[in-house]
Amino acid sequence: MSAVKELLGAYQHVISEVRIVGGGGGIFDVTVDGTVVFSKHACADRFPEPGELAGSLASLVAPGTRRYGT
Repeated sequence: MSAVKELLGAYQHVISEVRIVGGGGGIFDVTVDGTVVFSKHACADRFPEPGELAGSLASLVAPGTRRYGT
């Protein structure tokens, strides 16, 4: 859930929908428009670092899109 808060906190002005789909055993993928941003399947030994998902999302949003509040 902290990853979703991170993404919404940074890019709530460009995100129209967030969907959480549960998996089993703590394994999950984070995708944006079909692009994998983070995969717990591929990185089973770790969770995303603070800021990692927001940074990945920043590379996918339109050029020039700023973080919310900046």
